[in-house]
Amino acid sequence: MGESSTKSTITAALHQSGLYGRVARWKPLLSARHMKACIEFAKKHMKDSQTMRNKILWSDETKIELFGVNSKRYVWRKPGTAHHLPNTIPTVKHGGGSIMLWGCFSAAGTGRLVATEGKMNAAKYRDILEENLFQSAQDLRLGRRFTFQQDNDPKHTAKITKEWLRNNSVTVLDWPSQSPDLNPIEHLWRDLKMAVHQRSPSNLTELERICKEEWQRIPKSRCEKLVASFPRRLMAVLAQKGASTKY
Repeated sequence: MGESSTKSTITAALHQSGLYGRVARWKPLLSARHMKACIEFAKKHMKDSQTMRNKILWSDETKIELFGVNSKRYVWRKPGTAHHLPNTIPTVKHGGGSIMLWGCFSAAGTGRLVATEGKMNAAKYRDILEENLFQSAQDLRLGRRFTFQQDNDPKHTAKITKEWLRNNSVTVLDWPSQSPDLNPIEHLWRDLKMAVHQRSPSNLTELERICKEEWQRIPKSRCEKLVASFPRRLMAVLAQKGASTKY
């Protein structure tokens, strides 16, 4: 009784101080060097015009699982119906497989979305750029003088990737390591995964098709809004002294 009372008293005191128990957010591990680089990047690009930002082609990769075994889905149900088919998520051994996606977008909308099975290495990545980078820029009417954004993943900084970018005169945004908070495409991945899992694809072929359909359905207004948020992301980095932000 005494222990329970003590816990209640402590909990009440924490709540009075504005503290509540919540699940900790997953964020990249940042070193002092990472935070310094983020601050320098934010200061450098704070004064970029919106016209310049609209010429950026943002890119990234993500993994999407067939049955979304790592995601939660909430349903409205009556007591005793937890195991009824409409209230369950189908699972198979080993999760049913997954695909890796590469995608890009600008303020003008979404560009190409490419799916690959298995690990994406530097050679695969270079081929994706070869077949999709300029086509995406053309589809989005960015012209030849656009800026390409990618993070510092090893396959992005590999020799064959750098050579391809240099040989094709691609201007690459100098991106700080460990800074997904700055990349607005992270929000599009979240939108995509929610939309795809609501459609419950039953195999990898269907998963890829639905991913591409839902990617194309993302409205231009959503893309414009995310790109317009970039200055606020930079300000948040400065306010946090280079540490992780709410984004």
